[in-house]
Amino acid sequence: MATPAAPDEGVVAGVGAARSDVVAVALERDGLVVTGSDSVTFVQGQVSADVSSLAVGDSTWSLLLEPQGKVAAWLRITRTADAELFVDVDAGWGESTLARLRRFLMRVDVVVEPVRRRGLALVGPRAADVADGASGVELSLVVDRRGLAGVDLFGPVDGPAAEPPDGVQRVGPEVLEVLRIEQGWPVMGRELDASTIPAEAGAWLIDTSVSFTKGCYTGQELVARVHHRGDNVPRHLRGLVIDGAVLPSPGAPVIAEGVERGAVTSAVVSPTLGGVPVALAMVHRRVELGADVEVDGATARVVDLPFVAPPPPNL
Repeated sequence: MATPAAPDEGVVAGVGAARSDVVAVALERDGLVVTGSDSVTFVQGQVSADVSSLAVGDSTWSLLLEPQGKVAAWLRITRTADAELFVDVDAGWGESTLARLRRFLMRVDVVVEPVRRRGLALVGPRAADVADGASGVELSLVVDRRGLAGVDLFGPVDGPAAEPPDGVQRVGPEVLEVLRIEQGWPVMGRELDASTIPAEAGAWLIDTSVSFTKGCYTGQELVARVHHRGDNVPRHLRGLVIDGAVLPSPGAPVIAEGVERGAVTSAVVSPTLGGVPVALAMVHRRVELGADVEVDGATARVVDLPFVAPPPPNL
């Protein structure tokens, strides 16, 4: 059911601060640690990114796939020692990620265990400038959310979260959710799940998460086949700019020319776009960019992502 699109003043202010300066928000991620003499080799054969090329302290986004090539998890892998990797994934997806990795543990010196590591996200163009002023940081990871700069800070295992630098405003998780949707940044359970072909989330995710020059990994065949056929997939993750004063609910059908052609995955009022309701949706490839569709009784325009373009590079 659609809900009224009423912007929250605190969220509007927080989003504005993140766009122009920097804010701090608690970061909810599930964590795993992979150790053992075969840890890097094992993970290299399980994920889409080139883990073996990471130096200690480096990280990469990667896809963990089922053998058929569908998404088991989209995650980040950080090399924390020569034979140790820290894996963080969307909250609520640690257990299934752990089970998926352990399923392929055979005759290797590898241990995969869940860990509790509290995170803090610094979000905004000044995030990298102020990150050194944070306290209680054991792991600092620069992140680019499709043009929105940030630094993710993690405290010690089973310890407290990192504390933001003096003077940096704390905001609630609602602000990060608005920014996520404005940037078209997918999360597990909404835009990505076991039915998703990786390329459906967009070429940028493939570019960010997949190496086409590394060796074989589980689920590689489908990713490679789709890539070499021009990323021709049944659906695409698209943006919807909604004409009206209501937010569609997740799962709301996207109707094009009287036919159901997709479903809403996330929706929010966008302060950056002047309070316009926007949504992310998986939409059939027959629905072209710029087309008008119907969602929860309102007209919406199908657009490419992100909703908010990244700033131009410094010249």
